[in-house]
Amino acid sequence: MKEKLSIVFLALTTVSMLSGCASKSTNIPMTYVSPNEYASLSCSTLENEMRDISQRVATITGQVDKKASVDAWQMGVGLVLFWPVLFFLEGGDGALQSDYALLKGKYEAASKQYNRKGCPDMNTETSKI
Repeated sequence: MKEKLSIVFLALTTVSMLSGCASKSTNIPMTYVSPNEYASLSCSTLENEMRDISQRVATITGQVDKKASVDAWQMGVGLVLFWPVLFFLEGGDGALQSDYALLKGKYEAASKQYNRKGCPDMNTETSKI
């Protein structure tokens, strides 16, 4: 009987590690984007681009964090109540998280180019994402 419990525990542990949950926004590393992509833009155009990116990041941050919370909740319920359901969890980061990482990279690249050009300080609402 102890062997069977050990096997079930080992299987549950393996499934929980392999299935993975979606990452929270704070844990998603940015995708590198070259600042040279923004080299031809003027300071005002760069500022507008950074503002647009900030707004898009703000929009999807909640969605990314909600997905991570739902995945964590499903994992917890699956482990406690009905572990076979864990085989059907999607797991991992999807397209939304990839978009989020790319937007973070674009913002960083635009910001570097903005600073390289010696553009004046932006207002505080779009200074950091």
